[in-house]
Amino acid sequence: MTEKVMMKGNEAIGEAAILAGCLTYFGYPITPQSELPAYLARRLLKMENGIFLQAESEVAAINMVYGAAGTGKRVMTSSSSPGISLKTEGISYIASSQLPCVIVNIVRGGPGLGNIAPAQSDYFQATKGGGHGDYRLIVLAPASVQEMADFTMLGFDLADEYRNPVMIMGDGALGQMMEPVVLKKPEIKKYNHDWVTDGAKGRGQNLICSIYLDPAEMEKYVHEIYAKYKIIEENEVRYEEYLCDDADYLIVSYGITSRIVRTSIDLARKKGIKVGLLRPITVWPFPTKVISEYADKVKKVMAVELSMGQMVEDVRLAVNGKVPVEFFGRTAGVLPSCNEVLAEIEKLV
Repeated sequence: MTEKVMMKGNEAIGEAAILAGCLTYFGYPITPQSELPAYLARRLLKMENGIFLQAESEVAAINMVYGAAGTGKRVMTSSSSPGISLKTEGISYIASSQLPCVIVNIVRGGPGLGNIAPAQSDYFQATKGGGHGDYRLIVLAPASVQEMADFTMLGFDLADEYRNPVMIMGDGALGQMMEPVVLKKPEIKKYNHDWVTDGAKGRGQNLICSIYLDPAEMEKYVHEIYAKYKIIEENEVRYEEYLCDDADYLIVSYGITSRIVRTSIDLARKKGIKVGLLRPITVWPFPTKVISEYADKVKKVMAVELSMGQMVEDVRLAVNGKVPVEFFGRTAGVLPSCNEVLAEIEKLV
């Protein structure tokens, strides 16, 4: 469809996944992402070759993803914060086995069971691996319902391109809010799937595993994976700049929070404060280089996020002591107002 339609963010992800060629989904319901599996249950079960399975647990669901990804199918799972925690062992196996898949996390307030309100406090979990061992996910952070759809389609391409799991990290607000969205079927690229385990059919045997009992062999393999991550860092950093050209102060914010910050920046500009926004679109790989370059030009940098301070650590690493880095955050599902952020901008000055 090329006309604009009103959709919830969760539903937009579901339709975008289907358009991207994903007909296989395994998951388990948890608020505030339950509309996504509900949508896919209605759609996939009516489609030829469509597979939807509500697993008995999050642990079961992610291991089903492991198996389906090994056959070369485009496969997706989704959950919210505590559910992603349960999936992290399987995510580590998938990353180690270099299997493509898309994992959706509609983040809610925590820690613990927390609540069902929007948060960004899973940043560490998403960008630092989350599970055991040395591995990385490509993590896309949408800021609108349109981007929920667009990044889902992009996520499947990146997963296939690099044989790596991709996470779409939204939040409860983006998952539940309705906005106009254009859903256009993408061109589905052909990727080399000579590694799949779908029956030998005359070729040599393929083996997918993540166990290397010889430490030296395991270390060699981890270095091979990290060589791939280096290529991802060189080629796949994405970000958006807003009013940064003449900025004396730089705000770094992503996802739903960046929309609040953008309005606050407009208010600050009316007061003569030259402030700009850098919005990471990939929170891994993180836009370290561009933030470092802005640190040579601005007086101060501030990170604004829905946590007690997680992304700010990556901002400080990028700035590397060139200028002060401040932090403003709300947490546990509490969204800041535009005026609250404006007040923090004024403190910078």
